[in-house]
Amino acid sequence: MLVSPTIKLQPTGAEMPQVGFGTWKHYGQKASDAVYEGLKVGYRLFDCACDYDNEKGCGAGLKRAIDEGIVKREEVWVVSKLWNTYHRKEHVREAVMRSLKDWGVSYFDIYYMHFPISLAFVPFETRYPPGWYYDGKAEVRLDPVPIRETWEALEELMDEGYIKHLGVSNMNSGLLMDLLSYARIKPSVLQVEIHPYNAQFRLVEYAHSLGIAVTGYSSFGPLGFRELNMKKALDTQPLFTHPLITALAASHACTPAQIVLRWATQRGIAVIPKSGTVRMMQDNMRNVEVHLSEEEMQEVGELDRGLRFNEPADDFAGCYIFC
Repeated sequence: MLVSPTIKLQPTGAEMPQVGFGTWKHYGQKASDAVYEGLKVGYRLFDCACDYDNEKGCGAGLKRAIDEGIVKREEVWVVSKLWNTYHRKEHVREAVMRSLKDWGVSYFDIYYMHFPISLAFVPFETRYPPGWYYDGKAEVRLDPVPIRETWEALEELMDEGYIKHLGVSNMNSGLLMDLLSYARIKPSVLQVEIHPYNAQFRLVEYAHSLGIAVTGYSSFGPLGFRELNMKKALDTQPLFTHPLITALAASHACTPAQIVLRWATQRGIAVIPKSGTVRMMQDNMRNVEVHLSEEEMQEVGELDRGLRFNEPADDFAGCYIFC
């Protein structure tokens, strides 16, 4: 069984797996099987969210592994996120409880605010998960809820033991600075899009200077978004075929995916790549066995273009969170 290195979180000192398992776009039985097989390979952190519409499937895979004695609940980091429609204080608790029920667990090891965007509430009985559109079709309806209100509601749930660590996702340094000015419990982890085309050097440096761990998502750049036929992604050179990445992979006798992941983990960043096969799961975990020289790290970093693929403003009017 493979074992991931860890990153110590503040303020608890808990050791978070540096190489976790992403679940976005794994659905139903596929999600269940992926979590189950990932646990057998050695993954001990599974990154999920209400918006992924797969928490029941992921929970079923975890239960199967626990029932078979492969893992104990306390050995696994279960991660979820608060969706944008549940930012008002009265809706935060019900959203957390719904996700806990779907996962079949009594607490989350990390719970993130998914986006610093507040959307109008959509009742569970109307549509779950609600997605971006208020009417389920085309209308994006914003709701002016202060981040402070949402954060204080999350802090209460952490006080009660439903959440072990709080995190923020898709938050820039300015918003993070503001949050820290009033947060009673500061975020333990910042999760943002990081890959060679979007290196986020300054944001990572700032978070680390505050003692906040950083997890990078979409480590493979345009790959996951090409599956969605996103024009920006389709027009971008895939990292796995980029001449620099393939040359480094050949030099280190490893896969292009391992080069891209190692460029992140060697910076002290956690990663959560999605894997479709056991072989991919193993290869991704083994990225930490590769060592890139300082020169090679710099060469990969020079691919940075500030190119962000998860950009709500591209598709949802008024969601200019990265401006």
